[in-house]
Amino acid sequence: MKEIKAFIKPTKLENVVEALKENGFESVTLSECEGTGAYKREDSVPSLKFHFADSKVIKLELICQNEEVKKAVKIICENAKTPYPADGIIYVSDVNDAYKIKTGKSIKKIDF
Repeated sequence: MKEIKAFIKPTKLENVVEALKENGFESVTLSECEGTGAYKREDSVPSLKFHFADSKVIKLELICQNEEVKKAVKIICENAKTPYPADGIIYVSDVNDAYKIKTGKSIKKIDF
């Protein structure tokens, strides 16, 4: 299994989440964040909470099976991009296993 973390612009959130849902990725976690990077947008302003941050971003997290990663990344890229620099970044990490709290059962698919 894989964990996908995508840092996207807030204005693209609805597009990305709807496209993921339409393609079977219904469970996502969203967090409001602030970040900084090499590119400085014209509308970026210093944060009141973090003196070093200049851009509001949304962190989208989802877990999927290995064979679904390319599809999920493609959906995020297609729906989060803009004509401007600094659209965000996606990280993909290995997940050894995941369990539903209610049942204690693994959601990992076993490949034979």
